[in-house]
Amino acid sequence: MRNIKLVIEYDGKEFNGWQKQPNKLNIQGTIEKAIETITKEEVELIASGRTDRGVHALGQVANFKTNSNLPIEKIAIAINSNLKKSIRILSAEEVDEKFHSRLTCKKKTYRYIINNSKYGTAIYRNLETHIPMKLNIDKMKEAIKYFEGEHDFKAFKASGTSSKSSIRTIYKAEVKQMLNDRIYIELTGNGFLYNMVRIIVGTLVEVGIEKIEPKQIKDIIQSRKRENAGKTLPPEGLYLVKVEYE
Repeated sequence: MRNIKLVIEYDGKEFNGWQKQPNKLNIQGTIEKAIETITKEEVELIASGRTDRGVHALGQVANFKTNSNLPIEKIAIAINSNLKKSIRILSAEEVDEKFHSRLTCKKKTYRYIINNSKYGTAIYRNLETHIPMKLNIDKMKEAIKYFEGEHDFKAFKASGTSSKSSIRTIYKAEVKQMLNDRIYIELTGNGFLYNMVRIIVGTLVEVGIEKIEPKQIKDIIQSRKRENAGKTLPPEGLYLVKVEYE
């Protein structure tokens, strides 16, 4: 039995999230069908974590086990030939049988893209979130540093979270001013709660419009109350950038 690791890119706008669901277009099920077409086997594709409806990935990682003898260098090409253009397998490699995309994951990096121009965009409307109010980037850069370290992020999780513990570690948190009025917010951590990134970014936007001060972030975290944090921003601006295992 071979264990195959895939790195996957996808545009999430037409899918109802990663997880396989009956009668709803999803990424997991779509890729599994493509794999089954080439291996003639029923497989279970295990991802590093689920992404919600509308969320994108630049480097999702998943693995599956197979008895197929198809050469490893042909697997990505073969799967892609049976996929919609909105999903691409970027690489395939054979890994140790103990490798598990979710359980052996050490770090994940997410990016949220804000279009901070006055009028937004027609072309990229499903790939970013438009916020027309001018944002104070310096204050957002100051505020985001309060999220670094180990904290109880209960104030930044949506209802319906299945995780028993809301304690997570953020290794790196950055706000980047890009060209063309784009703002990138990037978080690298050992794990994320349901909607955690989108709530953190929503809170940072409130800092950006000067509704709350950067130093208040510490108090919001310590309060552990969801109502003290900002709104949950839309999924279109969120990307799973990379997953690390060492």
